[in-house]
Amino acid sequence: MSAKLQRWIDLVAALLTRHGAVTLEELRDLVPAYGKSGSKIALRRMFERDKDELRALGIPIEIHPLEDTTGYRLKPAEFYLPYLATVVDGKRRAPRHVDRDGYKALQTLDFDPDEVAALRSGWERLRTLGQAELFADGERGLRKLALDLPEVSGMERGERRRTPREGGDPFRPLMDALSHRRAVTFDYHAIGGDTHTTRTVRPYGLFFLSAHWYLAAVEEGDGAARVKNFRVSRIANLVTAGTSLAKAHYSIPKSFSLADHARDRKPWELGDTEAITVEVAFTGADGATLAAARLGAEVPKHPERRRFSVRRQDAFVRWLLSFVGEARPLSPPPLVQAWKEELALVAALYPEGQDG
Repeated sequence: MSAKLQRWIDLVAALLTRHGAVTLEELRDLVPAYGKSGSKIALRRMFERDKDELRALGIPIEIHPLEDTTGYRLKPAEFYLPYLATVVDGKRRAPRHVDRDGYKALQTLDFDPDEVAALRSGWERLRTLGQAELFADGERGLRKLALDLPEVSGMERGERRRTPREGGDPFRPLMDALSHRRAVTFDYHAIGGDTHTTRTVRPYGLFFLSAHWYLAAVEEGDGAARVKNFRVSRIANLVTAGTSLAKAHYSIPKSFSLADHARDRKPWELGDTEAITVEVAFTGADGATLAAARLGAEVPKHPERRRFSVRRQDAFVRWLLSFVGEARPLSPPPLVQAWKEELALVAALYPEGQDG
């Protein structure tokens, strides 16, 4: 776990366990990393950066003026989702974990039996679509609901579900191909362009990032021997060339490091399409925006601009939108147009003058 993530967890935990506002001096004692920060100036900078980045992620840390200082608070009822319960014949069946962590003040969201049945029916419908990744997402969501609503999935009866995948699960064959240095051929669904193609590649490694497994591999016929990333959940009908007893088809260059290749990859950098260079202007001064700008390369004579190498345009556009106008793409024109279109769709959801 990274030092920043550990610090964030400690800070959120400290705020959740206190009923009133907490001062920065109190947080110094509650968050181990703050106690090692040295000067008060360094502590203030670290905390403000953490606070701004957590708020940008949707964690509602409140600021409360106190008599001679400032306090900070995170209300459990605004941080946790409500408990879920079913209502049958007008009577609520108590949620399974109503006293979980002692947060009895959390609200309860009631579901009628018909609504529970609709949730399960919708998940079952996903089984017929033939999209393994979509089905897996639905299954994960259903398992989370089943913590309070066991009847929504039947998991209380020990029922096990397998994700449907055309052509079988490719993970084990990929591991075998890696071990014996065998090339593999598979059908691949590239979600960026919604296309299905057949690929033959030389596997270099498997890595787990952002809740997904990826295959790092070099495609046959690529003279530049560029290492591309293929999401394993989009691979189907995988066939391994030759047998495990045959001579290895290739060798992995000593200069290649899977750890270095996978480290700190962003969603827009993952993919097997050609990368494009995107120039972005950052106008915000909060911690989250400044941290985002540091991910890009500097643009000479333009300190407010950064360049990014992008393979997944859709992921990059969604990331830019999260900065609410403080990050604006300047080039290339197709990506700028895509950003404007997504911005218009978001604006349509919140017409001017709408309450709230």
